[in-house]
Amino acid sequence: MRRADRLFQIVQYLRGGRLLTARMLSERLEVSERTVYRDVADLIGSGVPIEGEAGVGYIMRAGYDLPPLMFSQQELTALVAGIRLIRAWGGAEMALAAEEALTKIDAVLPEAKRADTDRVPIHAFPSWRLDDECRARIDALEKACDARLRISFAYSDAENRATRRTVRPLGLWFWGQTWTLVAWCELREDFRMFRIDRMGELVEGEVFPDERDKSLATFYTRQQGYRGHSLH
Repeated sequence: MRRADRLFQIVQYLRGGRLLTARMLSERLEVSERTVYRDVADLIGSGVPIEGEAGVGYIMRAGYDLPPLMFSQQELTALVAGIRLIRAWGGAEMALAAEEALTKIDAVLPEAKRADTDRVPIHAFPSWRLDDECRARIDALEKACDARLRISFAYSDAENRATRRTVRPLGLWFWGQTWTLVAWCELREDFRMFRIDRMGELVEGEVFPDERDKSLATFYTRQQGYRGHSLH
């Protein structure tokens, strides 16, 4: 961990309002207590309102805050990589929102950090599997999940058998190249997962009630202990 990131983490820990000893901080940061003493002394010298002493512990006075967006290099890498993945593989509106989010992050980062976003060595590129129609369907399903709207659609399973389903959309899963919808299927009266690229035109229905036994939380509970899921 870079020293600048370590100093930032010390401030974050002390902002919790609890007394923390040098030993506690050293264990969290995986450095020696001597390093913690030196870092805290430097923070105090730079004006950070930390109170306490070696052997007793440290606490920060209320009211001190940091600029709204300060990220470690690892956090920045994760954010930029995630945004690039959504930009390449998400719905059309998701991709635009990801682009705008990255612009906002760049706008509020300190100048020294701004160049770090361009240097993140993780990139993602769209595939022929994800056309404009599929992107639009992802956005529509995300909105249906959020608004709890029933949807119906024509569907072709892995054996190319055609059916029509009416479902309660619960969540979207991305498997690397394929998006699937987790839903409660009214036809099967059970949870099912549907590949988005096998769906036909979506037709929105009425709002469905929030029932615990047909919720995403219940679906997750059922999946515990299983390593894979069947796609229908």
